[in-house]
Amino acid sequence: MSHIAARQEEVIAEFQMFPTWMEKYEYIIELGKELEGFPEQERKEENIISGCQSKVWLTAEKRENGLIHFHADSDAIITKGMVSLMLRIFNDQPGSEIVAADMNFLTTIGLLENLSQTRSNGLAAMIKQIKTYGFLLQ
Repeated sequence: MSHIAARQEEVIAEFQMFPTWMEKYEYIIELGKELEGFPEQERKEENIISGCQSKVWLTAEKRENGLIHFHADSDAIITKGMVSLMLRIFNDQPGSEIVAADMNFLTTIGLLENLSQTRSNGLAAMIKQIKTYGFLLQ
């Protein structure tokens, strides 16, 4: 099992602890509060993910160990939590694993069916950009 798959299994187990979607949303908001600081100088147009209703900034760098590290932020609390969740899955992983990652955990935890259409589109745009960085930096 890849590190990404193992991280997805951890997230599935965590979300199963919350019986209602209100509690799951609260958890997502808490995840957003744990997001590492995003450099102010990186809050520029080319780092904004198009397709998100709120602003989401995302950058990536390939570290000396060959793993890709992401930095991200959002101006909306739910979106910031979803960004944090995605980085938890993908941060510090090889580009090839990022590109190949199966995202079924989003259906398993029920996130896709409990998001508005605009948030679902934004999440898809986030994942697409993360995978694009994975491809470009591998």
